[in-house]
Amino acid sequence: MVIVTHSGKFHADDAWAVAVLNILFPECELIRTRDPAVIEAADFAIDVGGLWDPANGRFDHHQKGFDGARPCGVPYASAGLVWKEYGARCVAALAAVHSGHALTEESARSFAFAIDADIVQYLDLSDVGAAKNAPGGYGLSAVVSGFNPNWLDEQRLGYGEQADAYRLAQFRNAMALLTDVMINAVKYRVGAMLALEQVRQSELIEDGKVLVLNNSALPWTAVVRKEMPTVLFVISHSLAEQRYMIHTVPVSAESFKARADLPLAWAGLRDADLAAVTGVADAGFCHNGRFIAAAKSFEGIRTMAMQALQELEQEQPGQLPPQ
Repeated sequence: MVIVTHSGKFHADDAWAVAVLNILFPECELIRTRDPAVIEAADFAIDVGGLWDPANGRFDHHQKGFDGARPCGVPYASAGLVWKEYGARCVAALAAVHSGHALTEESARSFAFAIDADIVQYLDLSDVGAAKNAPGGYGLSAVVSGFNPNWLDEQRLGYGEQADAYRLAQFRNAMALLTDVMINAVKYRVGAMLALEQVRQSELIEDGKVLVLNNSALPWTAVVRKEMPTVLFVISHSLAEQRYMIHTVPVSAESFKARADLPLAWAGLRDADLAAVTGVADAGFCHNGRFIAAAKSFEGIRTMAMQALQELEQEQPGQLPPQ
């Protein structure tokens, strides 16, 4: 099997599309060319060839009259076209290899849709000139573009086989980066899905105002925000660092505002200074933003949680949410 994409400068959309196919069809040969005969003979033609025909492996968007777009109106480039056809299969394959978890078809489709909304559509928007990459112009598309040879490389390599080999190697480097992005996006979503029940079943203390998690790596913010309105603080155990953390609960995914902050007197303190203020001998630190603090022992962090709740009650008597 052969995957063909265009030679010359590459972009994030064609690199992402080829990376997806490389995950699903790792035995495929990759050729970068504009030779019509080679393109015609290939099993997959990505971002070249002037056809959008998924059944025959054709995924181009440059042809006259192309108007493919998502239901939300975001136009397709080659990343989105390939992801639309193969995204769910790619997600399922990556989940099996990198999380050891077999996704249902529904979950794979749901994750693929979410990854399109979070990542792929922005690669397409950048490619068609409809949106900038990120503030300052250094988003994922710009990072991938930086793998292209610049004029110094061109001057050094010339325009023969050595230059072509370098461009192909750089394209593969870009594919490797984007493959890691895919893997991380899939692992995050699989982890979040599997963590839901653990978070829901975790212990509530202090009249339901504090949630206790046995592993600080569990993604908990979304389920706590949506399903646990009485929780003001979350205590978690950092297995990697062998300490306990207390976290505030953000009011939304887009905001740094918390349901309740840690005490102002703790802000920016560490070790002995924080221990002196809290009376907790093994207190470690409190971030200056008052959204996280740490202690070595569970007893220490629970004492700090009780102090934080007591201060809130003093500041807002009778206003703390009931269990």
